Amino acid sequence: MPKFPWRVGRAAPEIKDSRVGPLIAVTGAGRPRWTPRDYASLAAEGFGKNAVAYRCVRMIAEAAASAPLVVFVDGVRNDAHPVARLMAKPNPEQSGPEWLEGVYGALQTAGNAYVEAVGDETPGELWSLRPDRVRIVPGRAGWPEAYDYAVGGRSVRIGREADGWMPVMQLKLFHPTDDHYGFSPLEAAAFAIDVHNSSGAWNKALLDNAARPSGALVFSSKDGERLTEMQFQALKAELGEAHAGAANAGRPLVLEGGLDWKPMSMTPADMDFIAGKHAAAREIALAFGVPPQLLGIPGDATYANYREANAAFWRGTVIPLARKTAGALTGWLGGRFDGIRVEADLDAVPALQPERDALWARLSAASFLTDEERRRMAGVGA
Repeated sequence: MPKFPWRVGRAAPEIKDSRVGPLIAVTGAGRPRWTPRDYASLAAEGFGKNAVAYRCVRMIAEAAASAPLVVFVDGVRNDAHPVARLMAKPNPEQSGPEWLEGVYGALQTAGNAYVEAVGDETPGELWSLRPDRVRIVPGRAGWPEAYDYAVGGRSVRIGREADGWMPVMQLKLFHPTDDHYGFSPLEAAAFAIDVHNSSGAWNKALLDNAARPSGALVFSSKDGERLTEMQFQALKAELGEAHAGAANAGRPLVLEGGLDWKPMSMTPADMDFIAGKHAAAREIALAFGVPPQLLGIPGDATYANYREANAAFWRGTVIPLARKTAGALTGWLGGRFDGIRVEADLDAVPALQPERDALWARLSAASFLTDEERRRMAGVGA
């Protein structure tokens, strides 16, 4: 007697699909979903006008791109494989590190990175698409079935091929409230970026006005006499032309009868904007996963030295990003090249050399291990 008699005669479903797909599809299948944030403003205010965010994006993108992507076929490294050649020279215009830097930079600024494969049957070129120009087209199950790329009022749709393979790979960061788009560190740090930029603008305005609220002109009136509107405007114009700005700093002020100069100064509490600006800078660095010590931001010394901070930057930010990208490329290109695995070659990164030396020293001191075990624990072939 069968163990589960009620299942006898029932055919297994031929199509495997997510049971929650129909609910996601309600959001608008077949129509492009626009990015739910103003990418242009984030890029302009964050990357274009904020030195801390700019440096964070550059540091992460350049560091991750410095770890070359290598290809393994059936567990053996193969530098002559077509995918390996794609990783070294993805397209005629860019080298491998330059292409990767664009992918990682887009991921940090937009939370999404898109790579298009170009070729007849197998990919011969890889191109990074600007994320603000890409729109996801959800399918019947709610997941992407095509991508619209729009620029200059023209649009082209890139859909799945006949065998179901998608010629566009989307790499995204986790977003807790969006099914299709990722959440960028730039958006998470938007408030701190506004505070940091506003502090800089305030400081600039202060410098334009002799670097401090220098004082006040007090009119000593008699019997309630006041300056006329014409006298007030003339005095204001003279002060603006002859005494405001860095070029006129220290210039003597000539006063007429009835006017008295009262010098003013800023209290230490008024100068707290500097501490606030540094706090905002640390928040920006925190959102991107860059130790403030590497950016020269004053404050609490979280790490004992620069080397320790740099190691933490690689372990906590760069290596996970490089491995995430390698895994995504493996799953994507594996649909066209059987048996491949893309990995980040961390042994080629000079910044990780001290950690590799320490690992080899520990393994060499472990006399109870065989050479084969040491090689396996070190992550190298036999």
